[in-house]
Amino acid sequence: MSVDWSAFLTTAGTALAFVALYGVLVLLAKWMNDLLTPYNLTAELFKQDNPALGISAAGYFLATAIVFVGATLGPSRGLWVDLGAVAGYSVLGIVFLNISRYLLDKLIFTKFATVKEIVEDRNCGVGAVRAGVYIATGLIAAGSVSGQGGGVVTAIAFFVLGQLCLVLFARLYDLITPYKLQDEIEAGNVAAGVAFGGTLIAIGIILADAVSGDFTGWGQSLLWFAEVAVIGMVILPIVRILMDKLVIIGEDLNQEIAKDQNLAAGFLEMSVAVSFASVIAVLI
Repeated sequence: MSVDWSAFLTTAGTALAFVALYGVLVLLAKWMNDLLTPYNLTAELFKQDNPALGISAAGYFLATAIVFVGATLGPSRGLWVDLGAVAGYSVLGIVFLNISRYLLDKLIFTKFATVKEIVEDRNCGVGAVRAGVYIATGLIAAGSVSGQGGGVVTAIAFFVLGQLCLVLFARLYDLITPYKLQDEIEAGNVAAGVAFGGTLIAIGIILADAVSGDFTGWGQSLLWFAEVAVIGMVILPIVRILMDKLVIIGEDLNQEIAKDQNLAAGFLEMSVAVSFASVIAVLI
């Protein structure tokens, strides 16, 4: 069997070009993070050995990759046009990630400052929630820039709607949990932070499905987004209640997380929420 070396070299060259572009975007994401935060990421990670910031940074860079992948989806219009479009939408997505960090401080964690908790107190629970917000935002941004027919305006519009849904869902999550979410996380309860951050990722998966694909018009797209958002906000809390009653028989998930600070219980809630969200996203 003969090898088409011309096609192979073209494919390899295209892949290397996009890998190089992603490397530049990672550096840009780090620079933007350092510019917009009162700490230096490298110093905190490798000189201060800050685990909370490490968790947060892991979510940030994973979200950057998710946005990049979303921007690459769709038909090709030529290498240079594709590189320019992916670069532009990825930069926009990185801006979204940094805005989402600000919104976390102002609209979700209203009782304390996340920067202090992560940098000074090394609160890994807060780091886990921030990572969850980053990844959820990255998923929504990736969905909004995938497909055809949309553009910068639609990406911004769905980012705003997605952030609004994340804030509303955070309020709903706080209501259905019998413990005081912010108090537990501020006190250093990593299990509560992991469970909450994972559930935010779950709703992000569902919202990403709502905004992905070709943009066919504002009316239809906004109606579909609203329908899917409501489905996610209704089903995920039910899943959490059922998991407590049917999966962990004889034990109280809320007590394991709040009283015992059982990290395994936090990861279990996160994995179940993400699993159900993935199934829901495929089915709707």
